[in-house]
Amino acid sequence: MEMPQDDLDRLVFFEHARKSAEAAYAKNPLDADNLTRWGGALIELSQFQTGDDGITNDAVSRLEEALEVNPRKHDTLWCLGNAHTSHAFYTPDHEQAKLCFEKAEQCFQQAAEEDPGNELYRKSLDLSAKAPELHLEIQRQLAGQQTSAGVSSAGTSSTSNVKMSKKKKSSDLKYDILGWVILAVGIVAWVGMAKSHVPPPSS
Repeated sequence: MEMPQDDLDRLVFFEHARKSAEAAYAKNPLDADNLTRWGGALIELSQFQTGDDGITNDAVSRLEEALEVNPRKHDTLWCLGNAHTSHAFYTPDHEQAKLCFEKAEQCFQQAAEEDPGNELYRKSLDLSAKAPELHLEIQRQLAGQQTSAGVSSAGTSSTSNVKMSKKKKSSDLKYDILGWVILAVGIVAWVGMAKSHVPPPSS
């Protein structure tokens, strides 16, 4: 199946952002803004890699590295919360996912404390409280799909249409949940990229 043009554009943009951040890191490994852009780009790229935790883990590492440089950097804390949230939704084990959600909630809480007027941080914190319940619902739906897939497929074609419809609904729910994470991280990464390409003021 061919990737939609918007997705392809996003993939190219964030791959470029990742490479630029990697090159900048070689020159200055202590640039917290660059590390945050790098982590944000990796989170975006992870959305294109089904079931690959390697990219998300790399994003977490970069963001934690940025926090070592500047522990109170609220946009980094917020991005790290998104990375933990994203990782949790891809984790089938509910207990393990809950630990990720708790880490995410701590990050969102710290970000909101560092920048109390930021509505996005508050919204993320509110949503993180509902995330474990949504994760459980997704896992239930996926388990239901696997059960119905195991049932004999000797039925009519309408039965397979119902299964396809259920699968699509579950997939839609998952993307609705992750949608705010992806969009928000995309905005932060894009703003960060735009800032990094602003020409320096002439002295």
